[in-house]
Amino acid sequence: MACCLWRYRCRILLCLCTPCILFGCLFIYLALAVCLSMTYSIAPVGLPLLPPYFVAPGATNSGLLAPYPINSFWKYELNKEAHWNMIQQLIDRQHNPILQPRMGTSGNFSSLDNSSSDSIQQQKVGCFPNYEVIWTLSDYFSLPSQMQRFVISMHCRDYPLLIDQPRVCGNASQQHQMEAPMLLLAIKSQAPNFENRQAIRKTWGRSGLVKGKVGKGGQVRRVFLLAKNHSGHNLDTVKSLKEEGRKYGDILMWDFFDTFFNLTLKDVLFWDWFSKNCQDTRFVFKGDDDVFLRTPVLLDYLQKVEVEAHANTSGHSRPIEDFFVGDVITSAAPMRSQTTKYYIPDSFYNGMYPSYAGGGGVVYSGALVLRLLEVSKRVHLFPIDDVYLGMCLQRLGVVPIHHPAFLTFDFPNDEAKKPCAYQTILLVHKRTPKEIRKLWVKTKNPSYKCRKVALRSDQSEKEKKGT
Repeated sequence: MACCLWRYRCRILLCLCTPCILFGCLFIYLALAVCLSMTYSIAPVGLPLLPPYFVAPGATNSGLLAPYPINSFWKYELNKEAHWNMIQQLIDRQHNPILQPRMGTSGNFSSLDNSSSDSIQQQKVGCFPNYEVIWTLSDYFSLPSQMQRFVISMHCRDYPLLIDQPRVCGNASQQHQMEAPMLLLAIKSQAPNFENRQAIRKTWGRSGLVKGKVGKGGQVRRVFLLAKNHSGHNLDTVKSLKEEGRKYGDILMWDFFDTFFNLTLKDVLFWDWFSKNCQDTRFVFKGDDDVFLRTPVLLDYLQKVEVEAHANTSGHSRPIEDFFVGDVITSAAPMRSQTTKYYIPDSFYNGMYPSYAGGGGVVYSGALVLRLLEVSKRVHLFPIDDVYLGMCLQRLGVVPIHHPAFLTFDFPNDEAKKPCAYQTILLVHKRTPKEIRKLWVKTKNPSYKCRKVALRSDQSEKEKKGT
């Protein structure tokens, strides 16, 4: 009887305790779930809600399983083998709208440089060399001097104007009375090259209303882009250039040393100047002071470009905002020989160059200048200006147009000796001031045989049609 009573009590106790145990386990589970959700939903102060970058996975398709990630195509680690690549990857990562959705497309590129901690404060009182970069390049002390100078100052791009020409394209009060320039000639020059500038002023670089060879032409304006003479005597140089600027109204001069690797600065600083003074200009020619340009023929070509862009509404023609033409170079690689001035060490840059146009002379729309200015804030300075411009175009998704009439590497073989050779071109590089004057007279008054000779691209099209 006692045994039966004990069993009866145990059953009652078990029936009462089991629900309590189950409810207790459920309570513990819910409490843990709430705590864990609060832990992951509330980020610590100062840390982002999302990781600094995502790993975008690839996928595999299997007959047995659903697709699942196998590899990542977003690099987790930075490329630390080349100095420029590493810095540019940081900039690209900061401005990637997927990786950093809260950030806009503009920003201060220098905040990502190795000198970022001091760069913003330094720019208020002037930009100084960053000698810490020396220790990030293992072969710094074996590099050529121009490369060493560029590396320690490549974070600087804000330099004041020593000589300005704010009225080249007309001031605000004149904009309602005069037509915006059709073409602005932006010519890279150096302080000692006065004879080059004079030859251009008297020939293809004349400012004012310029008639086309067959068309009406348009208003043309001219500026020369200069910097301080690296060889010294800068006070006398600036004084003489200021006098030249007052006389001709075409000198722009910035406060940095005029070296080959600093030509990129002339591009980005000119774009900024253009945005403030000439943003209504329809086209820009950017070239060197030793080129010969057939300005009337170029005006005819640009007028045709505008007509085609406005007339073709089917969407097949290139928008004027994407217009960029020149002698395009593709599949180019950095030169690794120290004997050339284009030498780029593999410790500084790794990879191929994007498509770019030879810097002797290119033409692009005024609307593209404003876009180049914006995107240049997201592309770190590169020591070769032609390549840097190609890098900016690549990020804008603009494909440069190759035109065979831009001869930035001169005529092939002995073609220049042919009687009508110069009637087939828009531009040719490496001509002396004396040659520029002779060519201007020769092309303005061609022989009867050469008057109707077509440009090189037109010739090739006719040959294709004939075959």
